Amino acid sequence: MEAFESGVLDLPDFYFTGDDYRYRFELDAKRRFIQALREQFNSGVKYKSCVLKWDTVIEQKANELGRFLVGKSSVLEFDEPAPRLERQDNHEIRAKILALTQSEAKQLGIGKSTLHYLKKRARNQKPFTIYEPVLAKLTC
Repeated sequence: MEAFESGVLDLPDFYFTGDDYRYRFELDAKRRFIQALREQFNSGVKYKSCVLKWDTVIEQKANELGRFLVGKSSVLEFDEPAPRLERQDNHEIRAKILALTQSEAKQLGIGKSTLHYLKKRARNQKPFTIYEPVLAKLTC
C-alpha cells in the first residue's frame, strides 16, 4: 500500500495476460518496488531493547523457529516486534499544518523553515514523516 501511496507503483505499471488471467509487473516497476522494499527492510525497529534492522529481526526469528523445531527451545513468539502500520500524516494533521500561521507556529516553538517544509509536504498527496518533537507540538 505504501508503494502505491508514495507513487513508487501505479496502475500503468501492471499489464494483464489473457492466457493465464494474471496481472504482471513491468520490469522497471519491479526494480522500483524491490528498492522500496529494501529501504523498508533496512529501517529500524525496536526489538528486545535494541534498534535493529528488519532483516536482522527476520534472521533472528528464523533461528528461533529452527531451535523450536529441533526441540532446543520450548517457546516460540512471533508477536514481537509488530510492524507499525500507522501514518503520521493523516488528514487532520495535514489540515492543521496548512491552517497554521507563522505566528501560531512560533508560539508552538516551530521554526519558519520547519513550517515551510511541513506545509510543502502537506500540500503534496504523498505520505510524509513528521519529526516526533514537532508532531508532539502539533498534537498538543
